[in-house]
Amino acid sequence: MGIQRYSASLDTTITNAYKMNLTTRATGSNMGLADTLEVFSIYGQAASASSELSRILVQFPTADISADRTAGTIPASGSDSLKFFLRMYNAEHAYTLPKDFNLIISAVSSSWEEGYGLDMDEYTDLTYDDVGANWVSNVSGSAAATATITALSKTAGQANTRVLTIVDVEENSVSFTIDNSISTSTATKIAFGNANSNATQFATNIAAAINAADTADTLNVSATSDGAAVTCTMLTIGLAGNSVSDIAGTSVSDSVVTMTKQWGSGAGKWATAGGDYYSDVSSSFTASFLDGTEHLEVDITSLVEQWISSSANSKTAVNMGLRTNYGVLINFPTASEAAARSYYTKKFFARGSQYFLKRPTIEARWDSSTKDNQGSFYLSSSLASAANNLNKIYIYNSVRGQLANLPNVGAGSILVSIYSGSANNTAPSGSKLFLPLGDGVKAVGDTNVTGGYVATGIYSASFAYASSSITTIFPVWHSGSVEYNTGSAIAVKTFNSADHNPHSSYASKITNLRDTYSREEKMTRFRLYVREKDWNPNIYTKASSDISTSIIEDGYYRIYRTVDEFEVVAYGTGSTNHTRLSFDASGSYFDFPMDVLAAGYMYAFKLIYKMPDGNYREQPEIFKFRVD
Repeated sequence: MGIQRYSASLDTTITNAYKMNLTTRATGSNMGLADTLEVFSIYGQAASASSELSRILVQFPTADISADRTAGTIPASGSDSLKFFLRMYNAEHAYTLPKDFNLIISAVSSSWEEGYGLDMDEYTDLTYDDVGANWVSNVSGSAAATATITALSKTAGQANTRVLTIVDVEENSVSFTIDNSISTSTATKIAFGNANSNATQFATNIAAAINAADTADTLNVSATSDGAAVTCTMLTIGLAGNSVSDIAGTSVSDSVVTMTKQWGSGAGKWATAGGDYYSDVSSSFTASFLDGTEHLEVDITSLVEQWISSSANSKTAVNMGLRTNYGVLINFPTASEAAARSYYTKKFFARGSQYFLKRPTIEARWDSSTKDNQGSFYLSSSLASAANNLNKIYIYNSVRGQLANLPNVGAGSILVSIYSGSANNTAPSGSKLFLPLGDGVKAVGDTNVTGGYVATGIYSASFAYASSSITTIFPVWHSGSVEYNTGSAIAVKTFNSADHNPHSSYASKITNLRDTYSREEKMTRFRLYVREKDWNPNIYTKASSDISTSIIEDGYYRIYRTVDEFEVVAYGTGSTNHTRLSFDASGSYFDFPMDVLAAGYMYAFKLIYKMPDGNYREQPEIFKFRVD
């Protein structure tokens, strides 16, 4: 397969742009139901140095990605080829379009609401602190950040002179000193003269000191006590209260008090107007646009893996430095937003767009190709490198139509031995053949190849073969004395050099292609028949056998919509090789997930093969089908 797509679950645009009167800013507007998303920076429209900005918020379903990983639909974390790409599609419009610019994609650091706004021109859909993120607020309603301190029962000697430091949203900081000589707290001191070994009184005195500082306007925090617990509340509401410095000091480090809960639970306003986000290298990415009409496609693998790990380790995610999935924010770089020029305007299709294939997605890509050499098995030769002299063969264990692990093997190792054929080469015969050292063969002259687990019910083994006198062989898969499978006859080929530069050309056909498919057919396998165009069989071959298919060692597919040639999946010839063809004894094949296509259209596959000269050559055939 090699491809899996996850559509956005939330998206919206937020802006501080001026309304049509160029006097009132649209900071309270929401555009959660608009069918496009917009990012811009406008300079000097309302005044000589005025700045107006628009940013995009998009979130994706991490739970679906995790579920697919658990089910084996996508590879596990750490797979060499697995990459996650954020894909968003350019929406054409009649306005001006910036050129030669970058966009920054950053992990959002708090939750937000999509909302129900539609108006992206006059910004009339105001939230009034109701449902929907805007430039100022992330969610409806409002809440102040709180923290909980637990006072401990301590003696005067244990508590006296210890310090409790509290910082508010405005970065006012007060360090309260515990004082054994007073019984009434002040704006700088916590009384302990009446709290010796009395945690409840100690808590009362801590709250009194914090409230005294609030009254003195040195700290914008209030406090209440209940038993030994002190609840501190920011008087400035919103997310900003969650990100202030932790309550600290020697009273904490010396265990005079404990922090039951540091600052959190603030909501209703972004900590910073325009959205809160991370800017570290694993959580922030850059997309470049030269002409301005390009789609957005950027590798965000490191962030997606953090999202997945965070959901799996929710209790320790913060301590592990992981990012909770609140989606991404897309904006112009800080330098561009502050520049004395405008970047107006870049639009993308939103998740509510009628154009199914152009909605925002995260696309998982990986090399899912299987290269089973039973149909392209070669004798070891000095013409080939050590790696190319290895042949990998597979066993596929099917039980009642479903792949299943071998009971006594599970996900462990398995052995395969090689035999010569009988007189008519219809079955294995004689003793196990000796094999040269390399890969699954652990010793010179060993008769067993050690293979391993690939996926549910699939095992493979890799080895070199050097018996030039025996050109038809049979693999027998076993574990100890239990034989699981005797493979079909394998014809051993030989590497050849030539006195001319080869120039191959092929005729290709998808043998099982149908006229129509359904999106419910989530995974469909397509089988290829390929032969060289200059192949010239002799009379005996024509009369005695079927024409064997050529094995394409390095081939790829692409798919496009025929009505407008919109490319749904490009050739995956890059680092991920996500559209590479597999092959086995029956020839080349590939799997494709039909549910990524929109119903009601005709599509076409094209193929490209890597030739002996190292260049890729697109094949002329077009394979069309419809999705209903």
